[in-house]
Amino acid sequence: MSERNTLIRSLHDMGLAAWFGGSLMGAVGLNGAAADESDSDTARDRIASSGWAKWTPVNAAAIGAHLFGGGGLLAANAHRIAHQQGVGASTTVKTVLTGAALAATAYARVLGKKIELASSSDVRDKEKAARHPIDIDDARRRLALTQWAVPALTGSLVVLNALHGEQQRPAEQTRGMWGRGGLAHPPAFREAMHRLPVGR
Repeated sequence: MSERNTLIRSLHDMGLAAWFGGSLMGAVGLNGAAADESDSDTARDRIASSGWAKWTPVNAAAIGAHLFGGGGLLAANAHRIAHQQGVGASTTVKTVLTGAALAATAYARVLGKKIELASSSDVRDKEKAARHPIDIDDARRRLALTQWAVPALTGSLVVLNALHGEQQRPAEQTRGMWGRGGLAHPPAFREAMHRLPVGR
């Protein structure tokens, strides 16, 4: 089996980059522009909702690519996760943060859709909003907090991704395997030693 995982790593990294970058740009740029260009809360809601709705399919594709790539990397690195010291812990934290980011993203979309319906001038949207009334001011506050939580969580995933990259250095793999009893797992230990640069 090839040691390279270029495709799944690209899906993982590009998906996360779009998820983080899109959520940060939306919270800063889209919401800020909507506030600057509108003279009422309802108009601001309409502008922001339109932008977020257009981004949603792209964001969903990015998240799907990230999760698919992440699953592939978990499978490819299962031995390191089990036997290299520190990798299992960082993987667990990353999994928890990914779940939290998914939950925050879904919740933001639910709140955003409710606000979109409540601020719409379309009669059918107003009828839908009437069937599920909300406190619009409270929903706006919660949405603003959630939209900032998403880039905070996905940004943390970017940092953990960098940590995983450092843990893949040959010296880190050797030290980690030794710390977890690498000699008790000869294939893993020999593989880590084989990856060490010559002369080091």
